[in-house]
Parts: sequence; structure tokens; C-alpha cells
Amino acid sequence: MKHFTEILKEDYAICYTDTTIRNILYLANIISPKTQRKTRKKIKARIKAQSMKAKTELDNPLLPRAEDQLASPEKIHPSRSRKKYQGELIQMDASSYNWFGNDVTHLHLAIDDASGDIVGGYFDTQETLNGYYHVLHQILRNRGIPLAFLTDKRTVFDYQSKTKKVVEEDTFTQFGFACHQLGIDIRTSSIPQAKGRVERLNGTVQSRLPVDLELAGIQSIEEANHFLTKWIQSFNRKFGNKTKESIYEKAPTKSEMNLLLARVANRKIDSGHHIRYQNNYYLPTEGSEDQYFTRGSKALVIESFNGEIYVNIAEKIYTTRRLKEHDDYSTEFDPIPEQKKERRQYIPPQSHPWKLESFKRYHRSIGKTLEEYEAERAA
Repeated sequence: MKHFTEILKEDYAICYTDTTIRNILYLANIISPKTQRKTRKKIKARIKAQSMKAKTELDNPLLPRAEDQLASPEKIHPSRSRKKYQGELIQMDASSYNWFGNDVTHLHLAIDDASGDIVGGYFDTQETLNGYYHVLHQILRNRGIPLAFLTDKRTVFDYQSKTKKVVEEDTFTQFGFACHQLGIDIRTSSIPQAKGRVERLNGTVQSRLPVDLELAGIQSIEEANHFLTKWIQSFNRKFGNKTKESIYEKAPTKSEMNLLLARVANRKIDSGHHIRYQNNYYLPTEGSEDQYFTRGSKALVIESFNGEIYVNIAEKIYTTRRLKEHDDYSTEFDPIPEQKKERRQYIPPQSHPWKLESFKRYHRSIGKTLEEYEAERAA
């Protein structure tokens, strides 16, 4: 209701309190979805309360004891104070909702526990690694490296070994290893009250953002993500900035972030001396020279945040050349096209964190080996 009064004031110069607007709407039989149930059952609830009170007085003539009203230990979720510093704890979640248009989409959100600021937001079709990587990229770019994330254990961050689940689709392993390289601790909880900050944020955003998206005429994910940036800034000015003290650490460089927020996959060189990844074939290159490795050589494919593909073979990183399905032109029938100077592709340093051995060690630390993973896929 408060959001509606803000729109009336800003867009139509109609200035009334939310209480007055609510009474006007009720008189016109226009009821807010958030108060509909309460209003509809108001009289019925009052009658029931009076009846229960009379029955209680008859059944229990003595005064109730305080001990009888204590909550059971397993249901206790007491409120806690906010963290002292920005960056000390970031709560993350994805909310499925009809945010715009006709389809349900997923809004990935991150809120700083201390300041109440939304520090990252991204729309995607599902709750995905891509969505959480974009949120983490926003945090690193705009704030720095936080101390810890608190996420929902019941969703994509819960490590579950599933038959035929490929490692590049395992959000816990991919996102977890990226955070491991950055020194960010990941904490998970299956109890919604444990991450009440982001749960309440989802409710607030669901009541406000769809209205603003509709007023802006947003109909696609691309438009929504572009709109979201300025919307978050406005939201933080109204509801955030509860503390200025920060312990965010200095963020990595742009090129370092591009490699840290990578998706990796295990592959083997095939008989054509290339690898297959995402229905495309890639040939390892070094400089302008193609590199031909023997069939069966193990490779770690690295898809960087900006989509470039690298391979790590025997702890050495190579750039790649994507093999095309058809030639761009025929040497027999087409004129030779003008040769365009190719942009020199960035070559990651050999100290790049996505090393096969370090990736194996991380797998073991979360109770799984790459060998076990491959065995499950083959089963």
C-alpha cells in the first residue's frame, strides 16, 4: 500500500496517507491481495475468538502457567541483530515469480546483512550457476570480496551426487570452487528463518518490482536486467545504508574475475585431436599454431565468464580455435576474402587457479573425486 501511495504522489501529485488510501479502496470494494484474507475473515475471526475465550474460561478456570507457553526447542528461531560490518555476511537466494510478461522467471538476489543493501541481482529462466555468477560478479565489481555467503541448502547449493550429472552443471562445485579461490566461506541452511533477511527481501521486492517493471513496459529478461541496475540503486537509497563500516577486501582485476568466475568441464582429446564442448569442437592453440595432442589426453575445459574457451592439458593452459561446420568460403568457387587482423586472444598465466590438480583436491574436500564423478556418469 505504501508503494501505491508513492506512485500516486510521484506520478499524479495525489498526496494521501496509506491509511486514507486503504479506507478509500475498501469503501470501493478494492482490496489489496496482501490484506484480502484478513479483511474477508475479520468478522468471522472475531466471533471465533470470543467463542474460544468463553470455552477456555469454562474448561480452564485456573490461570495458565508460564511454563505451558514455552516454545519447543526445535521450533525456536529467535531474531538476531545485524552483522556489524558490510561484507561480513551476504545472504543469497533465488525467487521464482511472474515478474514481467507471461512467463515465470527467477530473480537471483544477494543482500548485505549489515547494511540491508541489495548487492547483486540478476534475472534468469531458472535458478542457475549463470545467475549466481552474475550476482557474484556484481558484488566483486561494485563492493569487493565479502567474508561469507549464506545460501539455501535445499536448492542448487546442496551438494548431491546424481547419476549422469555432469560437473559443469554442478553449481555447488563450480560456484564453491570459485569462492574457495577468492577465500569466501559458503554457509548453507535448510531453515528459511536462518536467512530471514533475504526471505523478507524477496517478499518486499515481489510487492514492488513487478509494478515498476510493468510501468516501464519491460517484457524480456535482457530489458529486466538492464532496468534492475537502477532499480536496486533506488531501493538501497530508501531501505539500505544502515551502516557505513565495511570489511570488503579489494576485488580482483577484470581479467582475474573473468577467469575466476569460470565454468569447467572434464574432457578427453578425440581422434580428430580436438575436444567437444557444448555441441562445438575446439582445437587447442598456442599463439597462431594449432596443437595436436594424442587421442585420450585428459583436458580441463575452462569457459571464462565472458564466454572464451581455454583448455588445461598437463597443467598448461592453451587457447582454442572453434572448428566450423562449414568453410566460410570455397577456394574453388569464391574470391579470396580480405583478411581481417584477428584480435590477439588473452592467454591466462600458468598460475591460473583452475588447475586440474587443485580442482581434484577441492573435489576431495567436499567428499567426491573426479574419478567417482566420471564413474557415476558412465553408470
